[in-house]
Amino acid sequence: MTKKCKFKEEATPFSLWLREQEEIDSDLGYSTTDIDYMWHDYDNEDWLFLEEKRNNNDPDWSQRDNMETLHNSIESDNYHGFHLVAFENSTPDDGQMYLDYVEIDREDLIEFLRFEKNENWYETTMFDKNQSCYGDTDSNDSKTWKQMTVFYKNHGD
Repeated sequence: MTKKCKFKEEATPFSLWLREQEEIDSDLGYSTTDIDYMWHDYDNEDWLFLEEKRNNNDPDWSQRDNMETLHNSIESDNYHGFHLVAFENSTPDDGQMYLDYVEIDREDLIEFLRFEKNENWYETTMFDKNQSCYGDTDSNDSKTWKQMTVFYKNHGD
């Protein structure tokens, strides 16, 4: 059954309508997700997708699957991946912030969005298995992966 909308006040009438149509229910194999941001430097033609999550939320499996399908279909030298920015609260200014499961600060985010970071920062890792935004899983593999990612990004600059 298609999942009910968590935040009806943020939903559009069309997104609510889609969820109510039995002929395209998720039980029949249909799925949809919105894309929060397509970030584009129109001077250099560099671009990426950015998924935003607030209040310690993480994409669910269906949303990840849809985004991964899109990511895997793109063949462009100017494409710099699909990335997750997660906020402890709601913005970079009111709590901790994570980019692809690694804690960053405002300066890191601005440099990332200006495409000034090392190429390692633009590798898409948000679809790696057993990940949560904050390393709150019981999986040792997840925590090891997170530590390796922090090392890799910090030492790749």
